[in-house]
Amino acid sequence: MRAYVIEDSFGMDNLVMVERPSQAPGPGQIKLKMRSVSLNFRDLLMIQGMYNPRQKLPVIPCSDGVGEVIGLGEGVDKEWMGKRVMPIFAQDWYSGEPTRKKLSSTLGGPRDGTLAEEMVVPAESVVEVPSNLSDEQGAALPCAAVTAWNAVVEQGGLKAGETLLTLGTGGVSLFAAQFAQMIGARVIVTSSSDEKLERVLSLFADEGINYRSEKEWGKAARKLTDDRGVDQVIEVGGAGTLKQSIRAVRIGGQISLIGVLSGGIQELNVIPILMQNIRIQGVIVGHREMFERMCRAIEVNDIKPVIDRVVEFDEVKEAFDHMAEGAHFGKICVKVGS
Repeated sequence: MRAYVIEDSFGMDNLVMVERPSQAPGPGQIKLKMRSVSLNFRDLLMIQGMYNPRQKLPVIPCSDGVGEVIGLGEGVDKEWMGKRVMPIFAQDWYSGEPTRKKLSSTLGGPRDGTLAEEMVVPAESVVEVPSNLSDEQGAALPCAAVTAWNAVVEQGGLKAGETLLTLGTGGVSLFAAQFAQMIGARVIVTSSSDEKLERVLSLFADEGINYRSEKEWGKAARKLTDDRGVDQVIEVGGAGTLKQSIRAVRIGGQISLIGVLSGGIQELNVIPILMQNIRIQGVIVGHREMFERMCRAIEVNDIKPVIDRVVEFDEVKEAFDHMAEGAHFGKICVKVGS
């Protein structure tokens, strides 16, 4: 079977397609014929050696995908055969709080990921694709959607009538906006592109702020709430945007810290966090039970992930180049097989 591997050193030039022997599932395992893979910014950083420079190589990148069950190991229920499933991001995290051990089982590093024609994984570490979604739409869920669901619903507890501020129009932010709309919350979105703002406003946002023309976008978001402040911020920028997020959020509100696109280190005045009783909550994806709850909500409410484009298996490098440019709107997916 064909697979992409980061071979003996990091860098896009060292992402190569190789032939690997087909593997039979062992006890408690299932074999998947992969149908679609979606790309995350983490995958790009992993290939570049910026996510975990100590990652052992070679490794198959990417953590998100949909596969059809084509083989069963000993002890696996026959009902799994033929089902479309999504491997969970942290393969050993089924429920409960995260631990170092659970988080050391993530796909696309340290474990081999989804960017291959076949995978063998534990039967306990997959979730069925919602019946209303295509392969590409299902492939978009395991990291970005679960992270957004965890932030907005599980840990954020966003309620109808409250206000959510999402930074940018990447995968997590778009899913967060969709889940907030599902709940009945008001959604404010930031972007550096008026075109992207127009698109997201036509889909599931109520207000948009161009942070390139509106440098004090935290203050602008507060104005949109009659100076009360937003109830929750989906903070994907990190240190470089956290100051503005603190200005945007209400007293007693929550900032869900998910990404570090603008950097991880910055001088910060912590007094407003203390004096305004602001909660800053780190969010790292979620467990299988959380994933299953999210899928039920997606199916019942007929939520459809936003797909930017679908490329062929031999166009993976071009897909990563497109991601690096930052021009995409929604998830970039790779079609695997026929």
